Amino acid sequence: MSSGTQSGAGDEEEPSPPETPTVSVCESCPGRTVFMESGNTDGWIASDLTVEPTQ
Repeated sequence: MSSGTQSGAGDEEEPSPPETPTVSVCESCPGRTVFMESGNTDGWIASDLTVEPTQ
């Protein structure tokens, strides 16, 4: 009689989280913040007001 590991119906692996882009933050001048996504040369976001996120 052979023995081994049996796979049950609930033994599925958790899906890996989707890859997220790397975002760089630069201050272009005092009080002006620019967010740039790595590999995206077509777009960026600039803001005069940024806040720290709360958890």
